[in-house]
Amino acid sequence: MYPAPIDHYDRPGTIEEAVAAIAAGGDAALFLAGGQSVMQAMKSRLLQPSRLVDLQAVAALKGVRTDADGSVVIGAMTRYVELTAESRLGSAYAALSDAAAHVGDRQVRNRGTIGGSLCWNYIAACMPAVALGLGAALHLVSAEGSRTLSADDFLRGPLETAKKDGELLVSVALPRPPPRTGSAYRKWALLSDGLPVIGACVLVSTDAAGICSTARVAFGGLASGPRRSHRAEGLLHGSRSGDVERIEAAMAAAVEELETQSDLWADADYRKQLIRTLGSEVAGSAFGRATGEG
Repeated sequence: MYPAPIDHYDRPGTIEEAVAAIAAGGDAALFLAGGQSVMQAMKSRLLQPSRLVDLQAVAALKGVRTDADGSVVIGAMTRYVELTAESRLGSAYAALSDAAAHVGDRQVRNRGTIGGSLCWNYIAACMPAVALGLGAALHLVSAEGSRTLSADDFLRGPLETAKKDGELLVSVALPRPPPRTGSAYRKWALLSDGLPVIGACVLVSTDAAGICSTARVAFGGLASGPRRSHRAEGLLHGSRSGDVERIEAAMAAAVEELETQSDLWADADYRKQLIRTLGSEVAGSAFGRATGEG
């Protein structure tokens, strides 16, 4: 299949030029990041933009840096392959490296971008669940100005976000983590390079005694979109690394809190079991990284 005719193709070199180009195209304009999802939607004519704004040449949207406040800022056009070996993520944000190393196949990892995945917010994607689990903040700009949203506020249902027409996602920021923080991500898919049937992300911070003081737990692969489990987070709070029963109880609470669906890839009960077992394994890895044992 072939895309519908595209009347205008823009390849801006700056953020300002990109925002101006998308504004000129109105509702019929579309940003192109890595293109791994959008190009498929265009080929099937699910999307039919008359103006395409290619972001490949906007250097300001690429790369990772550490800000003065200690937060890690990731350009929206940073590719998965670049995140797999990013040392600035450390143990605290290792879940992002975990996910980037197993997104799709080699082609997707070499071309796909973190910003493209978050803006597409596909039901079976790794990055939305990770952004939610790590408490990321997303910075957007448009001709009207700029704003920053938490991942909780930005990510909505499948293929739905709070991004407005004409807005460009510029960067994803991860706040400076407390000492002794660790995170992990893992997906279960039908194939090693497949889309996640369920993906689990857990972040924990512990005190000097190894007791959890902060926890975030998020899952992907749900029909309602990526979701946190506040019940699981509450049960992890106050637990210790190696407290298998407490961790398993937390994930059992997540099963009760989150609604799962049946489809061609798995039924609802199987997804519940994945939340329980995969979530427990990921939480154990996050604790290990927080305490230096993983």
